[in-house]
Amino acid sequence: MHSALRERPVVRAPAHLSPPAAAAPATLELEGVARHFGGVPAVDGVSLRAPAGQITGLIGPNGAGKTTVVNLITGILHLTHGRVLLGGEDVSRLEAPQLARCGVARTFQNIRLVPDASVLDNVLVGFHRHETSGAMANLLGLPSARAESRRLKAQVMALLERFGMADLAQHRAGALSYGHQRRIEMMRALATRPRLLLLDEPVAGMNDAEAQSLAHIFRGVADEGVAVLLIEHNMRFVMALCTHIYVLASGRLIAEGGPDAVGRNPRVVEAYLGT
Repeated sequence: MHSALRERPVVRAPAHLSPPAAAAPATLELEGVARHFGGVPAVDGVSLRAPAGQITGLIGPNGAGKTTVVNLITGILHLTHGRVLLGGEDVSRLEAPQLARCGVARTFQNIRLVPDASVLDNVLVGFHRHETSGAMANLLGLPSARAESRRLKAQVMALLERFGMADLAQHRAGALSYGHQRRIEMMRALATRPRLLLLDEPVAGMNDAEAQSLAHIFRGVADEGVAVLLIEHNMRFVMALCTHIYVLASGRLIAEGGPDAVGRNPRVVEAYLGT
């Protein structure tokens, strides 16, 4: 394999990427959130809080309802009961595009990229939400549009540097390793300058060194005022990174608290290991 395509830990200091000034940091709150399918509750009465500037964990065994919760927050699924609040505002009835404009970004368990496009172009998609020059200016190649294009590409390169992938900017995204593709999806989410970032299994399939390099980046994102909700099976990763953790089992919360308290909770141990 070409040396540029090998997996390697990220060691560069993170570049600064804060939410736009007009988008103040926002805390996520779920109040009694529920989703039923044909009368069967997939998620039932879940309440949690993910403060701005912190990394909050949501864990549970397979089939616990974690991804359903994320789909409810992001408008992919509609609530049966309950409310979703962002920065104190009820966003329960908003659709996914409206929530994106409110500053909600996510990654997916299954990677969703444009495989034949370059790494740079895949990440650039996230920045397009902040374009100001307009379609006509771009079509006519006006100086303002060209200047904005250069500015956005510079921001993409800063983000690629942050993830240790600047030298892969022009590589085809689909030709890269699984770990690199995961990072591209995270960069695209960060490119939207979110107030709330939902990470669904971000280190699945990665080794410890790769996971730790991402942990450093996620801490930097939270330090910039972004509320981060981390859904992950890697318990060691979650325990080391999150300030507060919620535990789901069969669609209901069975525990919450700091990492030490959650790790010692008998109901959590039973949910993961059985009796």
